[in-house]
Amino acid sequence: MQYTLLKSKLHRACVTHSELEYEGSCAIDSTLLDAAGIHEYEQIQIYNIANGERFTTYAIRAEAGSSIISVNGAAAHKAKPGDRVIICAYVTLNQHELAAFKPILVYLDEQNRITHARNHIPVQAA
Repeated sequence: MQYTLLKSKLHRACVTHSELEYEGSCAIDSTLLDAAGIHEYEQIQIYNIANGERFTTYAIRAEAGSSIISVNGAAAHKAKPGDRVIICAYVTLNQHELAAFKPILVYLDEQNRITHARNHIPVQAA
């Protein structure tokens, strides 16, 4: 049996650019990609906190230290500069891999600086 789990996420990233006339993708500061373990050209899901849009694209590298989160191509219709988004990558694991697996969760401030990281989401209380 195969399971699809959250591999990594950049939580509350702030969109810095929205480039309609650019080859489709999402350019992400290389430092953030590396921190989250997201590979260039890897499929990502983007969840826009501002408007509820959810869409699929792929990651490309932006200059390290630039804080760039650029939503490009057709996806530019779904996010604009200033929107806060959650960028997720997923992995498929078999049952034997589940016990040892831990996601990489990277939390960002409004300037796309890393505030902290962890490998679990706290239990949601009532």
